[in-house]
Amino acid sequence: MKKKVIIFSLGGSLIVPEKSNFKFLNKFVKTLRKNYYNHKFVIVCGGGSIARKYISTLEKEGKSRKELSMAGIRATKTNAQFIMQLFGKSEANDILPENMREGKANLAKNKVVLCGALHYTKDSTSDSTAAALADYLNADFVNLTNVKGLYDKNPLTNKKAKFIPHESWKDFQTRVNKIKFKAGQHFVLDQKAAQIINKHKIKTYILGPNLKNLDNL
Repeated sequence: MKKKVIIFSLGGSLIVPEKSNFKFLNKFVKTLRKNYYNHKFVIVCGGGSIARKYISTLEKEGKSRKELSMAGIRATKTNAQFIMQLFGKSEANDILPENMREGKANLAKNKVVLCGALHYTKDSTSDSTAAALADYLNADFVNLTNVKGLYDKNPLTNKKAKFIPHESWKDFQTRVNKIKFKAGQHFVLDQKAAQIINKHKIKTYILGPNLKNLDNL
C-alpha cells in the first residue's frame, strides 16, 4: 500500500516558546505515530524566537537582508535537529537533508523526515520550503502555528480578530501580499509559500496547537 505523504511546517513558536513545550511536542509525536500505517511525514521546522533573537541582534549591527535570513536558516536547522531527537532512530532521519532530492530519498527509508529551511531564497521562510516540498512530493500541506488558524487580524494582539474557516488560494495570496515581508515575521504563512500553494493548488490546512484537530484531519 502506498502511503500518503503529509508535509508539515512546524512553527518555531510551538517548538521553542519562552517556556518548555514538552506537552505539545509529546502529543505531536504520538499523533504522528498513530498514523504511520497510512502516512509518511516531512516536518519542516521554523526558527521561532531563536531566529528572531539572532535576526534582531544582526539587524542592529546593520547586516544585510541575506545575512539576516541565513541566521534564521541556521536556527531552523537547530530546531529540526532537536525535534529529530524526539523520534526513535527507527522512525526518523539522523542527518538533515540539504535539498529536496535528499529529502525524498530520506522519505523512502524513514517514517518521518525532519529538516529546516533547505537553502537561501530571497524573501522567504521555512514555510516556503514546506510549500515547495508539498509540490515536489505531490503532498498535502499542514501548517502548525501558535494560533487556532487563519484570522483577518492577529488574534494574539487584537480581540476583534475574526476566524476564517476557509479561503481560496487566490484570496489567501492577496491577503498575504498586503503584508511587507520581514525576516522572522509572525504571519501564519510567508508570501512565497502563499504564491506556491496558489500556483500549484496545494491543499493546505492551518491548524493551531490543539492536536485533536490534527488527529481528526
